[in-house]
Amino acid sequence: MNIEQTRHMPVMLDEVLTYLAPRSGGKYIDGTLGGVGHTSAILDRSAPDGRVLGIDTDAQAVARAQVRFSDAVHMGRLTVVQENFSELAHIAAVQDFSPVQGILLDLGFSSDQMDDPQRGFSFSADGPIDMRLDPSLPLSAGDLVNTAGEQELADIFWRYGEERRSRQIARRIVYERARGSITSTARLAAIVAAGVHFKPGTIHPATRVFQALRIAVNHELEYLEQVLPQMLDLLETSAKSVMREEEDGRMVIIAFHSLEDRIVKEFMRREAKDCLCPPQTPVCICGHKARLHILTPKPLVPNALEVERNPRARSAKLRAAKVVIDS
Repeated sequence: MNIEQTRHMPVMLDEVLTYLAPRSGGKYIDGTLGGVGHTSAILDRSAPDGRVLGIDTDAQAVARAQVRFSDAVHMGRLTVVQENFSELAHIAAVQDFSPVQGILLDLGFSSDQMDDPQRGFSFSADGPIDMRLDPSLPLSAGDLVNTAGEQELADIFWRYGEERRSRQIARRIVYERARGSITSTARLAAIVAAGVHFKPGTIHPATRVFQALRIAVNHELEYLEQVLPQMLDLLETSAKSVMREEEDGRMVIIAFHSLEDRIVKEFMRREAKDCLCPPQTPVCICGHKARLHILTPKPLVPNALEVERNPRARSAKLRAAKVVIDS
């Protein structure tokens, strides 16, 4: 694929713009550049002088953004950094990017990544079992499949994929790899699906295993847990520096499976409370004060038209919140 081309369709774009509320002169961080669709819309909505700091660990996504938005990069409206969003605070400090009015995380994978057989994220087309967003990571999914012990594989499939057949699948993988290394996504999918009857159009039996391997290789849940408090600190500090209601720091996060969404939901709910003491504690002793106001009491999901146009959006859940500033 030409580096300037993309098959990716940004998920819940209208909802992102509504809750992020980009405006002229504002500064925004897109922690997951991906197919660059959200970044493009934020640049348009914040014209003529809004700025965006785009972060992605995927070198291809970074290169695509630099080429496609070379004018914005040259004008200083877009800064692109190849790094993991778990280093958000450090990146913003190095780039001197503050105050920040809003931060977006789209935790899904772009169609460009999913549709490239050489990346190994999907079994729709055969390719190597890689799944690394950053190719410099030392361990690929194929390494895990061929070297991890049976119990470790079962734990990965259960913890990160919520796969009920985790032990059975792990046992079969260990048996099959003894006969020859498992090197292709097609073979791995076939091993996982063996003996399972499923109808065309339903979720493939290997879907959860591929999800689990991808999460494990890229440390997705650990990095998400690390970035959330950094997002809040950065937005809170920025909002306090301007002390204007219209510039309340906003965070918008799109998750695609229950493990991610649970982490985001629990973080937002915890930081929206004035006290975190156990219910049996008669008087608050923790001293915690609410730092967030939740804008989406229930997660938003794509409408039927968007799912029809972009089936990969069907599992998306969007949550948004803004920082609380004491007057």
